[in-house]
Amino acid sequence: MTSPAGIPSYVQAASLPRECGPVAIPSDYEDENGHMNIRHYLDLEAQAIAAVFDRMGITDDYRASRGQGFFTAEHHIRYYAEVHVGDRVSVHARIVERSGKVVHAMAFLVDDTTERLASTLEVTATHVDLTSRRVVPFADDVADAVDRELARIDVDRPAPVCGAMGIRTRA
Repeated sequence: MTSPAGIPSYVQAASLPRECGPVAIPSDYEDENGHMNIRHYLDLEAQAIAAVFDRMGITDDYRASRGQGFFTAEHHIRYYAEVHVGDRVSVHARIVERSGKVVHAMAFLVDDTTERLASTLEVTATHVDLTSRRVVPFADDVADAVDRELARIDVDRPAPVCGAMGIRTRA
């Protein structure tokens, strides 16, 4: 079952590849409001997207040998449910789309204790030359790796993107 406004249910989000966790939330993650601080949602979700990029071959070796990598151009985080100290969470991720220079990805932080989707992180990342610091096209092998990652995800629903970001084309 899908939640309101096309937001995936716990089961739907947890069916995506798990990239991080399960992790039990330690007490030092708690903020003054009695739930996990926002910086930890972002950190866990960013780790999951980094794991996808690693699987695509965008590793320290790639950056060193080719002098290229990804820079985050935009991100958007949404919160759906509180996570508390002691809860066990996992983060699942997927590539949403790509162009010849940009990847649009999402991470889904689920609370395995309460069986709820707690948060999503949506990211666009540009492929860059690390010397010039300019956006450059993917090499064929990188494009193929991104396409393989896109093909890994067999879902019958669109990603719950915010609509304010994604792959853009210039006129």
